[in-house]
This record gives sequence, structure tokens and C-alpha cells, in this order.
Amino acid sequence: MERQVRRYAVAAVAVLFGAAGCSSGGSATSAASSAVSAAQSEVSALASAASGLASSASSAVASAASEASSALANVKGGLDAKGDVALGTVVTGSDGRADVPVTVTNHASQGYQYTVQVNFDDPSGNLLDTVVISVPEVAAGGTAQATASSHRKLAGTVTAAVGNALRY
Repeated sequence: MERQVRRYAVAAVAVLFGAAGCSSGGSATSAASSAVSAAQSEVSALASAASGLASSASSAVASAASEASSALANVKGGLDAKGDVALGTVVTGSDGRADVPVTVTNHASQGYQYTVQVNFDDPSGNLLDTVVISVPEVAAGGTAQATASSHRKLAGTVTAAVGNALRY
């Protein structure tokens, strides 16, 4: 999108410089004005499209957050287990989705299953996506590995944090 804006800006500047170099003035000024008007219209259309994309992304994040809340609410008798969960480094797969390794260590004296909510954020802490994963029974004192993958492609620098974790 930025590339298109730059292209129109360069075209408008070229027309303006061409008009400044013309001696007839009248039609060149009119052409320059038309080019600037067209460029402004394209910039406005691109800004509108960007706003629509942002709204769509925001809706997808809200939907994912709602699904995560529902999944966690379905866990009956769950105990807070955020302290049992550690996340590795976020990597972006070839499909553009963010993946993060999840390590669950059961510090209790009996085996438990785990449900973990992982939030994917941008560097400013804005939520980009959230997923819930289930980790089958982890033996007392044992450790289990899993991977949390974003629902959609995420661009830029992405970090991950444990939003919630329950053992049951």
C-alpha cells in the first residue's frame, strides 16, 4: 500500500516539475492540478482500505479472545497454573503464522492435564492473536512440550505471553 502511495506522489511531483518547466503554463498547470487531485483521491482510497483491514484484524482478534475465554470457562475445577508454564522464542513459519514452544512443568505431587492460553502481542503490547492449547496429562514432577501457533499470519515483531493456564 505504501508503494502505491509513493508511486502516486512521485507521479504528481513529476507532473508538477514538468509544469514548472513549461512556458505555456495554462494546460500544464491544469494537468498538474488534475494529477495532484487524482493522487489525493488514491491516497484517500488507500487510507480507507487500510482502515477496513485494521477493522477486520481487530474483529479477528476479538473473536479469538472470545473463543479462548470460552475454552477456559469449559475447564471445570481448574487451578491456576501460570507458574508451571514457560514459553520459548516466537518464530514465524513459512506460512506467516507465529509459533512458540510451550513447556509445562508439573510441580504438584499428582498428574494433571493443562489448558494454556497464549497471547501473541506486538512490541507495544497490543494483542494480535490468542490461542488455547491443551496439554495431556503431565506426570507429577514431569515436563511436557507443546507448540502454540497463531490462527493467522502475523507481521512484524511478535512476542508471546501466557494469558492464563489451568491444571485439572
